[in-house]
Amino acid sequence: MTLVAGVDSSTQSCKVVVRDAETGELVREGRASHPDGTEVHPSHWWDALQSALADAGGLDGVEALSIAGQQHGMVCLDESGEVVREALLWNDTRSAAAAAELTDEVGAEQWATRMGVVPVASFTITKLRWLAQHEPENARRTAAVCLPHDWLTWRLRGSGDLADLVTDRSDASGTGYFDSVTNEYAPDLLALAIGRSDVVLPRVLGASEWADGPVRLGPGAGDNAAAMLGVGGGVVVSLGTSGVVTATADVRAADPSGIVAGFADATGRYLPLACTLNAARVLDATARMLGVDLTRLSELALSAPPGAEGVVMVPYLEGERTPNLPGSTGALHGLTLTNATPANIARAAVEGMLCGQAVGLDALIAQGADVSGVRLVGGAAVSQAVREIAPTVFGVPVTVPAPGEYVADGAARQAAWTLTAADNPPEWSSSESTVFEADAVPEVRARYAEAAQKFLNR
Repeated sequence: MTLVAGVDSSTQSCKVVVRDAETGELVREGRASHPDGTEVHPSHWWDALQSALADAGGLDGVEALSIAGQQHGMVCLDESGEVVREALLWNDTRSAAAAAELTDEVGAEQWATRMGVVPVASFTITKLRWLAQHEPENARRTAAVCLPHDWLTWRLRGSGDLADLVTDRSDASGTGYFDSVTNEYAPDLLALAIGRSDVVLPRVLGASEWADGPVRLGPGAGDNAAAMLGVGGGVVVSLGTSGVVTATADVRAADPSGIVAGFADATGRYLPLACTLNAARVLDATARMLGVDLTRLSELALSAPPGAEGVVMVPYLEGERTPNLPGSTGALHGLTLTNATPANIARAAVEGMLCGQAVGLDALIAQGADVSGVRLVGGAAVSQAVREIAPTVFGVPVTVPAPGEYVADGAARQAAWTLTAADNPPEWSSSESTVFEADAVPEVRARYAEAAQKFLNR
C-alpha cells in the first residue's frame, strides 16, 4: 500500500489524514489545536503540525504530503528567513481602510479584470498596505512574503533559503497580486501595497508538481480549493469559521462588486467563490446566549415555524465580507412580546446564517454558475436544523456528505497526484451522503434582505 498524507492547517486547528494513494482509504489521522486570535505567530502552526503528525503516527510509509491552509494570511520574513511579526490572518479586518484605498487607486473594474478580485480586508495585498502605513520598520525588514501553507511547506523542506519558498496557483490567486490567467505575479500591484517590488514571492508550482522534503511535497492549496478536491466537485457551501460558497469554472470570474472572487482551483481551472465572515460561530454565539448546547439549539430551531414568526437575525457578528461591511455588528429584527422566544431566536439564527450564504449563491448564479443543487459541508452541517432548513432557504436540494476532513482529504488527493504522471487527480470513491429536500420559503429570504439592507443604507 502506498500512503500519502494531507494536512489542513486551518484557523482553529491542524488536521492530518494518511490515506491509501490508490483508493483513498483512510489509514490513520491526527489533529492539534491552534491558538485563538486574528494574528498568530507562525511557529504555533509548526508546533501544531508536528503534534498532529505525531498523533497520526508520523510519516512512516508516507511517500508524498501536501498542505492546505487558511487563505490570505500575511507571513513576512526577513533576509535570514525569520518571521518579522505575527501573521495577520484572513479574518483580521484592520486593513479595511487599506482595501478601500487600493480599490479607489486602481478601480474596481480594473481589479476584477486584471486579478479576478477586488480588494477586501481579507486579502494579503491589503494587509501589506496596512503594514507599510502602520509598521514601516517591519515593512522595511520584510524580504519575502508568503502564505500560511507556503511557510509550512518551506519549513518541512528544512530550508532557510527564501528562494526555496513555493506555493500553488489557488492560494496565490487570493493575494491580490497574482494573475491566475497568465500565472504571473503583478509587481506593480505589490509595489502599490508595500512600496517596492523587490520582495521575494514564492515560486508557483503546477497542480501536480512537487518539491523535495522529508517526503515528496505537493504544491499545497488554499483551503477552499483543497475542500473542492476532497468533496468531489459541484456547488459547495462550506459552513466553518467562515461561510464559503464556491463552484468550479473554466473561465475566471470578474465581478467588480467584489462579492465573487475569481480564484484559481487546485487543478488548473478556476474557483469562483463568495465568502462570509460569519457561519458556524453564529450558532455557537446563539447557543451561548440562550444557555443551551448546539444539539438543543437545533431542536429549538426546528420547533419554530419557518420565518421564526417574524424574528430575523442579521448575523454580522464579526463584521462582514459579503457584503463588504467590516465594521458592522449583528442585529435581531422584528422582536415583539409574543415572538421573543428561544425557539424563534434559534430559528432566526439558523435562517440568518443560511440567508447570508444564499447571497453568495445568487452572486455565483449571476457569474454563470448552474446551481441546481448544493453540497453542504463544514462543522455547522452536522446540525439537523441546518440540514432541514437549508433547502427552504436555498430553494434547491441539499446533499450532505458524511462528515469528514475534506480540506485535508483534498490535500491528500493532491499528494497522490504528485506520484502519477496523470493529467487529473486520482479518482477516489465518494463517501455516503444524504439528500434533504423541502419547499422554498421565499418570504424568509425577503425579510432577511429587508433587514440586511438597513446596514447598507447607513
